[in-house]
Amino acid sequence: MRQVPMAGINALKGWGLKSLTEDELDQIHVATLDVLQSTGVFVDHDEALKIFEKGGCWVNKKTKVVRFPNHLVNEAMAQCPSHILLAGRDKAQDFMMGGREVGFTPFNTGALTQDLETGEIRDSNLEDVKNMAILCDALENVDVASPPVSAEDEPESYRDLIGCAVTLPNTTKHIAMDAESGDHCQKMIEMAAAVVGDKETLKYRPIVSFGVCPTSPLQLIDECCAVIIESAKNWMPIDVLSMAMSGATAPIPLAGTLVIHNAEVLSGIVLAQLTNPGTPCIYGTSTTTFYMKTATATVGAPEMGMISAAVAELAHYYEVPCYVGGS
Repeated sequence: MRQVPMAGINALKGWGLKSLTEDELDQIHVATLDVLQSTGVFVDHDEALKIFEKGGCWVNKKTKVVRFPNHLVNEAMAQCPSHILLAGRDKAQDFMMGGREVGFTPFNTGALTQDLETGEIRDSNLEDVKNMAILCDALENVDVASPPVSAEDEPESYRDLIGCAVTLPNTTKHIAMDAESGDHCQKMIEMAAAVVGDKETLKYRPIVSFGVCPTSPLQLIDECCAVIIESAKNWMPIDVLSMAMSGATAPIPLAGTLVIHNAEVLSGIVLAQLTNPGTPCIYGTSTTTFYMKTATATVGAPEMGMISAAVAELAHYYEVPCYVGGS
């Protein structure tokens, strides 16, 4: 089991910034429940609509808008495990996610890389995916070996699959993958099951996890729902990560952005819990502010740091593990 290095007997696990009071967390939660119940979320996936309706949500089949009763959201969040084992092929590389333990992983699937030999900025390729897996495996401070680049030289229709196939044998650490569809998610699960022996073993020692992004504002599109459902059916950890942008796809005030972000993440987690209660869910964020001058998401902006600190507190409020994307 990997442990965060600490100096001294009384050292704290990780560090943190308490940016919100309990009253403020309560206010964000109540506002989120109001958005989910009154406005709802657009869900573009037939099976997900059926799952939501069967679970007790109000589903408008014509508009595909799902509205969530308050009690249903609270019950779903209570079903989430507070700690998640992100298993490695080597048990010594296992990482237990949860509480205030801090770990590190690369951000997934960039399309560009700097060539290590020439310094050229170019499209990443399959060899880069392999080399990054080897590098992640060697770096002590990397706890989870998410592929930081993608195989841009491979057909887009199966780029994620071949990236998984190349990463699995080249690291002994846990792998966080982006699957482009429910079918691809299932194929990656089958790859991982072949590595550990069978699906039952994989259930208790998940060497892969998956990430999805709701589409801001307040949408769960087809691919997002499919991967959540497939992950939940197979007990694989699922990271529901919002990329809302303050001033573009979310309100300019950061408190309003946090409410939209929270509603998107909670809607995905509710889908996972209705599919399979107890599914290990990760509360994710790469939410930031929108720079109107260049029409870009400013990952290095001070506002992103403020949002990320607040989101970490929200995850602790719900007692679920948290993933924060940074620069």
